[in-house]
Amino acid sequence: MLQRLRSFLRAPEAKASRVARLIALEGGARARWTPRDYAALAREGYAKNAIVYRAVKLVAESAAALTFLLYEGDAERNRHPLLDLLARPNPRQDGPALFETVYTHLLLAGNAYLEAAMLGGAVRELYALRPDRMRVVPGPDGWPAAYEYTAGGRTVRFVQDAVPIPPVLHIALVHPLDDHYGLAPLEAAAVALDTHNAASKWNKALLDNAARPSGALIYAGPDGALLSDAQFERLKRELEASYQGSANAGRPLLLEGGLDWKAMSLTPRDMDFLEARNAAAREIALAFGVPPMLLGIPGDNTYSNLQEANRSLWRQTILPLANRVCSALSHWLSPAFGAALRITVDTDRVDALSADRAATWKRVNEAAFLTVNEKREALGYGPIDDGDRLA
Repeated sequence: MLQRLRSFLRAPEAKASRVARLIALEGGARARWTPRDYAALAREGYAKNAIVYRAVKLVAESAAALTFLLYEGDAERNRHPLLDLLARPNPRQDGPALFETVYTHLLLAGNAYLEAAMLGGAVRELYALRPDRMRVVPGPDGWPAAYEYTAGGRTVRFVQDAVPIPPVLHIALVHPLDDHYGLAPLEAAAVALDTHNAASKWNKALLDNAARPSGALIYAGPDGALLSDAQFERLKRELEASYQGSANAGRPLLLEGGLDWKAMSLTPRDMDFLEARNAAAREIALAFGVPPMLLGIPGDNTYSNLQEANRSLWRQTILPLANRVCSALSHWLSPAFGAALRITVDTDRVDALSADRAATWKRVNEAAFLTVNEKREALGYGPIDDGDRLA
């Protein structure tokens, strides 16, 4: 009797991410590592550059805040296990938190990975996996046959021929020169990122060293004498060790023995470091599809006001990215729920698009040649009874 009681008290389910024990650690077969240093790009960009941080945060948070809609055929489903899964994908994260991570990975690495935790053939939880820890294992036909996730010296392999769905979804931005990995906007903006960071460090070093510009040393020895080879080499070594590089920018010289200082280089005002930083910042914003006006970057703004810039951000950047993720989720998760399901985002709740939405409604409503159901279909709504008549 006691043994039977213990069997009833035992947990009936055991579901979790297969890499759960690996994710907490900070740290194969034939495989290809991601051909870029994701950690360095994320560290120098997202963690140390305010423009990159704000651009990524703006796009990722806005896209993750969108509400999902689910359609089975042409019918919208307000209640469905798939909607519940997207709203609460795992015990540690809600839907917006998980998908903010997915969008951030896409923008910084060009790749995002989602793992489906299965139990009895049903998808119970979703987890986002770090892209720098994942590698593709190509099959004989060149397509990914498996994925390997490595952390803390341990590796978990996800074979992609599992049923009803593959355990890992790989979302990649288009890379014209790579068959398996995507191209991150941050990688395309790497030169502008380096320029922006270098200009910031240079200006900081100038401020730390009293903002003194560099120049040249002139030796005025007695009767036109020149420096000896030993003196020349010593002076050269001291200049290279103590006065070159951004960390030593503007450091004052200690002169002796007939040496004279003559300023030769342009001053920070003449070289216009501020404008160089702004130009690099605009290029970074361009790579992420964020209007510079929304990031507070001065310069050649092409939008008449913030409302127009915000509408452009949603139309050209956020919604295309969100629709791409929704399409990938639909293709991946539909077989697990045994129906032809389609996941979309609810654009009617986006305040930035209210003006466009009102103009569309007015234009469709004034089309006297359309029936009620045709107007509803044009606006994304399902048909109603007695709707096949002119309004």
